[in-house]
Amino acid sequence: MEAIAEVGVAVERLIALHAEATQALQAALARYLDGGPPPDAAERLKFRYPEIRVTYQPSGPMPRISRATGKLQAPGTYATTVTQPAHFREYLIQQLRPLVEDYGVSLEVGLSAQEIPYPYVLEAGIGSSRRAPDGADLAAWFPVPLLSVVGDEVADGLWEQRGDAPRPLALFDAVRVDYSLRRLVHYTGSDWACVQPWILLTNYHRYVDQFVRHGLERLASGAEGFEELILPGGVRVTRGEAASADPAALIAASPWHRFQMPAYHLVARGPDGAMQGTTLVNIGVGPSNAKTITDHLAVLRPHCWLMVGHCGGLRQSQRMGDYVLAHGYLRRDRILDALVPPDVPVPALAEVQLALQAAAAEVTGEDGDALKRRLRTGTVVTYDDRNWELRFTQERRVINLSRAIGVDMESGTIAAQGYRLRVPYGTLLCISDKPLHGEIKLPGAANAFYERAVGEHLRIGLAALDVLRADRNGLHSRKLRSFDEPPFR
Repeated sequence: MEAIAEVGVAVERLIALHAEATQALQAALARYLDGGPPPDAAERLKFRYPEIRVTYQPSGPMPRISRATGKLQAPGTYATTVTQPAHFREYLIQQLRPLVEDYGVSLEVGLSAQEIPYPYVLEAGIGSSRRAPDGADLAAWFPVPLLSVVGDEVADGLWEQRGDAPRPLALFDAVRVDYSLRRLVHYTGSDWACVQPWILLTNYHRYVDQFVRHGLERLASGAEGFEELILPGGVRVTRGEAASADPAALIAASPWHRFQMPAYHLVARGPDGAMQGTTLVNIGVGPSNAKTITDHLAVLRPHCWLMVGHCGGLRQSQRMGDYVLAHGYLRRDRILDALVPPDVPVPALAEVQLALQAAAAEVTGEDGDALKRRLRTGTVVTYDDRNWELRFTQERRVINLSRAIGVDMESGTIAAQGYRLRVPYGTLLCISDKPLHGEIKLPGAANAFYERAVGEHLRIGLAALDVLRADRNGLHSRKLRSFDEPPFR
């Protein structure tokens, strides 16, 4: 390991080591696929992730730090392996700088013992070699993904200190991050590097139409910082093309239907060059999809994800098109019960709640009692069974006890994942039917509702993210941190 004093220099060294390792692995793969010899044991030592270590040896009391992240829990050494450090450059600098400034830690950078699996560099063009790669053959000579070393033990509080091994510096190490980056490409149909730090999740394709239209309007307006709109399959619209682009034609040209959870990215950067845009992911219906995509989005350390979708209203006084701002969740989705048991409270985040309410007032033009009639705050019940109504006699009592005002299949899962993986979260749903009161979705009424409500609802979600961007440091709440939290956000 190499001792480095400056944070920026340490991050640049991580970038160089990762580039050297991936280039060495790519070169060995290309040579082998062209009929050359496989790598020997000495060459394989080059195919390793870089690692950064932080050592804290205080000469007096530890400083009292009140912020949510960038804190050390005890003296000692903390370490993590790193992948794609060029992409995460600003994040790494932001996480390391307060540790150096407030604690005076020493930094070390070097190669770890963790090998880079060959599939994570095969996508970079090696597959176009003359000899088609054979998985079993390559596995005999090159590092492969090992599920036994990919896990969420740190995030789930299952990590245990062993001997003098370093403490975890981050929630996710390099193999966990690389695994999820490739899953994101598979599910969303776009490059993982396009994902923006502010994320909207929805359960209906109609929100896509509105998001694409909004993205084109932002680009065409010439607003500072907006660069391009990226659709599944790599379809891109630049600022200069936006004014003449047809939203419907763009969506039709994009092969979104090939992907399970297609993603759309409105790319924007702040004055410092940091990504500040918005990504919309159509996750479809159900808690399984909701967990799957958030498991993978979390490794990018987004600033926030919001659920903006449809729900069933559970109160007679509600109307189609009214909004439900969730401040609690009755989690009947079951998918996270082993990781975040249902008796563990998932708190509402005040910053997100206030931003959503302020955005609703701004977009609807209503406030006071008028806004209260359309925007109701309460508990949302999330089921894993779309036909929960068929067992209403069993569910009636628990719904009454919870005082739930809306029902869906994703929101509780997304909130619990945000809590579990330390990503700020929130939920604003739009009532599309009232199953307990005889108002169900019929084709004609549903279409009229969608045309009227979806555009306004999406604008509220986007406006809420605009509010949160103004104070992203306040957004990263201590409510999401454990008592033995890793230093990195």
